[in-house]
Amino acid sequence: MPEGDTVWRTAHHLREVLEGRELVRSDVRVPQWATLDLSGRTVDEVLSRGKHLLIRVGDASIHSHLKMEGAWHVLRRGSRWRRPAHTARIVLETEQHQAIGFQLGLLEILKRENDDDALAYLGPDLLGPDWDLAEATRRVESDPDRPIFVALLDQRNLAGLGNEYVNELLFLSGLAPTRRVGDVPDVARVVERGHRLLDVNKARVERTFTGSTRQGEERWVYRREHARCRRCGTPLRDGELGDQPGRERITFWCPHCQT
Repeated sequence: MPEGDTVWRTAHHLREVLEGRELVRSDVRVPQWATLDLSGRTVDEVLSRGKHLLIRVGDASIHSHLKMEGAWHVLRRGSRWRRPAHTARIVLETEQHQAIGFQLGLLEILKRENDDDALAYLGPDLLGPDWDLAEATRRVESDPDRPIFVALLDQRNLAGLGNEYVNELLFLSGLAPTRRVGDVPDVARVVERGHRLLDVNKARVERTFTGSTRQGEERWVYRREHARCRRCGTPLRDGELGDQPGRERITFWCPHCQT
């Protein structure tokens, strides 16, 4: 599942083949921008911001969000694509490489001078140069009655944590998803642990929360609703939690280890 570490790694790979290079071909397969031709322009910068990605090309900025199924693939020009062509939303080519955005949940072309405005609502980026633990903690603590699970998922508080990370983070912190923010003894410690988890996983494809990278052993609770807790043996539970009806996210927890 794409989360902040996946987007950070995607930006790193795109930066290696695009940054500082001229585009020889572009193909935007979204009707609103289908006539836009970026060929002849140089890619000045590729950066990630939480779960968002910006590719700055001349006076334009390509803004994408992977959502659930999206991915950017980097290939040598002429190589066979690893996903069906009809799922491609954008193709960028240099003399040697091509970058293809498949099944992107969001793709828009912004004016570069205004691209920061589109992301201004985001909290501090856990993997960004602007990471600010104190500010992220302040934002999470601003609503003490909110469930900690919901507060940590809110990208306006801190940018980069998704459902898998928050479920695993709360297990490691011994907190039930429904625990009120105001009842969490040390919110800053929880937030900083989330930062460390993302940071140690950002450079590897297969993330782990347990320390083991063996298949089936990487997680404590996420997607293990029919299993027992690895620590105490108690059957794990799952449910849904959110601020608004229809926007709930799935939760997983150990009723013994998380209170």
